[in-house]
Amino acid sequence: MTRDLVLLGGGHTHALVLRKWGMNPLAGVRLTVINPGPTAPYSGMLPGFVAGHYSRDELDIDLVQLARFAGARVILGAASAVDLTARTVNVTGRPAIAFDALSIDVGITSTMPDLKGFTEHGVPAKPLGTFASRWDAVRNDGTAKDIAVIGGGVAGAELAMAMSFAMGGKAEVKLIDRGVVLKDLDGTARAKMLNALTRSRVALVEHADVVKITSLGVLLGDGRQIDAQFVTGAAGARAHDWVDTIGLDMTDGFVNVNKQLQSSDPAIFAVGDCAHMTENPRPKAGVYAVRQAPVLFENLRAILSGGDLHGYTPQKDYLKLITQGRKSALAEKLGTAFEGKFMWRWKDHIDRKFMQQFENLPMMKTENLPKVAALGLREALGDKPMCGGCGAKVGRGALRNVLAGLPAIDRADVQSVAGDDAAILTTGGQTQIMTTDHLRSFFADPVVMTRIAAIHALGDAWAMGAKPQAVTANLILPRMSAELQSRTLSEIMQTAHEVMTDAGAAIVGGHTSLGDELMIGFTITGLCDKTPITIGGAKAGDVLILTKPIGTGVIMAAEMAGQARGDVVASALAAMAVGQAKASEILRDAHAMTDVTGFGLAGHLSGICEASGVGATLNLDAVPLLDGALDLAETGMKSSLFADNRNGAGPVFGAAGAKGDLLFDPQTAGGLLAAVSATDADDILAALIAAGYPAKRIGVVAAGEPAVKVT
Repeated sequence: MTRDLVLLGGGHTHALVLRKWGMNPLAGVRLTVINPGPTAPYSGMLPGFVAGHYSRDELDIDLVQLARFAGARVILGAASAVDLTARTVNVTGRPAIAFDALSIDVGITSTMPDLKGFTEHGVPAKPLGTFASRWDAVRNDGTAKDIAVIGGGVAGAELAMAMSFAMGGKAEVKLIDRGVVLKDLDGTARAKMLNALTRSRVALVEHADVVKITSLGVLLGDGRQIDAQFVTGAAGARAHDWVDTIGLDMTDGFVNVNKQLQSSDPAIFAVGDCAHMTENPRPKAGVYAVRQAPVLFENLRAILSGGDLHGYTPQKDYLKLITQGRKSALAEKLGTAFEGKFMWRWKDHIDRKFMQQFENLPMMKTENLPKVAALGLREALGDKPMCGGCGAKVGRGALRNVLAGLPAIDRADVQSVAGDDAAILTTGGQTQIMTTDHLRSFFADPVVMTRIAAIHALGDAWAMGAKPQAVTANLILPRMSAELQSRTLSEIMQTAHEVMTDAGAAIVGGHTSLGDELMIGFTITGLCDKTPITIGGAKAGDVLILTKPIGTGVIMAAEMAGQARGDVVASALAAMAVGQAKASEILRDAHAMTDVTGFGLAGHLSGICEASGVGATLNLDAVPLLDGALDLAETGMKSSLFADNRNGAGPVFGAAGAKGDLLFDPQTAGGLLAAVSATDADDILAALIAAGYPAKRIGVVAAGEPAVKVT
């Protein structure tokens, strides 16, 4: 890789560019898309969603799946600035992202910061994602709420009718405008829409000067109070404030672009509602964003490869399809207007056809083997690509067989128990632990991978009750230019430094090389102020506590196959990035402890049982699961390490069904599994929960042969 292309925002234009890029990528380009969340709502279906005709899943474009298809890294965070000199994008909570070419598609906002009380009590209709979430909560609340919509344009009228329909006449909906409602429509279309508003029982409040929003509703300049428990603003469009600070040529806060969609900086493009087409100004409408996509795609490729740029000429007029709350719509173009159920079906067909472009995208497949190959090769490779993270480690059975054949350690100052999280060293009377771990990348963002790899490696120290001390980093970067090496290493090391410093450890060195793919690992030492906690101290009657839910293996396997929802992936990544330092302190008196990683919960619990000479009873219903993990397991989705984990877990009885399969799911940066005294269990669990951990009591330690019984 030699060039960085950054798509800032997940708007319609960028979504289409990502799809096109997946079908025809440009070799040597690292593509990055930045968006606040894992999905981007499609504006054309928003009124239908508000009315209840579409689900949230139908409304949203899944950017995580789309990025996987495009071979892009997706950064889930809100941009706060673009530095033209440094050629970087700033995203809150992470190192800056460098670019050689940048495209901005961040949409607009209808927030009203100058209107008193709107920030506290109002909900802007744009950005769409925030509005959709807030409205979902109102609609599902079960109690009637009077509604006020500020802004009597087409967007405001659509929302008002949709809200009235959704509330089923149980709430009053008022449409407020400083002038007259729907003034931008011609006579016929306006008359039909006014009739539709009347049918929808939407009250019009015209020539109204809104001066303040309160918890009670909307206060007008003439002293009138419009009662409302939900107030939204759809009055016009304004650019995001931070866009105006970039330093590009602007018009009213919107980025000026030429026919080639370039800003005043030729390497920076802008599209969609956040752009102002200087040669052919047009109103803010999704149709222009959609039709900019092919031109943007070709021009981004051209500027990165030295080709010729193409121009975009927007059409003068376009078909307007305006929903009317119920399954009815108005179609208008060139002064001709029609309305009714057929127009709704037409619009519904167009919208669903648009969204179908982002469904069932082809994903990575196992490479075809030659007709003639060594015996056993097909079985060894399996029927799916190898997972990343701890899903790529050697199985427990194979590892135990090899380690069992090694000679015993013949040093008084070194103690290493087979299966334990770290070696125990004694130097000058000080007890120290040492461990190493590395991860094969399973997510394209090096920052995310570094954070998770660091938490994963630190887990071995925390599981022993040790305080992390010194760290060396061991990195393999995919082949890339010297410039991209520098950018990637900067992101990795800044993130590693942050995580390790927070853990109390210092990075003292390491090794970096180039290879086929990104791999990140850390070797860690830690200090113990008491006897280290091993896996060999569990006692009959102990309570088993788990500090994190499981399911990362199946979720990331599904993400690799393009079958995991973006929100599910985002939640899993967030869970993996949660450190266990505080949990380790709370569990400092545990009899036995380990971090749940590659061998799965069952494998690691078996390790405790074997080392401690006890059995265990595991309550399957009590085991916490990540959102979406069980649904994926029920489809038959499994990590590529699942079979090895099931075969190598030792005696595990009663683990049936999809939920039972998750006990063998390899975890990356998993939680701590601790055996604690029954008398202390309630207090420990309460302390963990108070510290923010979703900890659960999942079973008990029992006397008898080392085996796990699942109930």
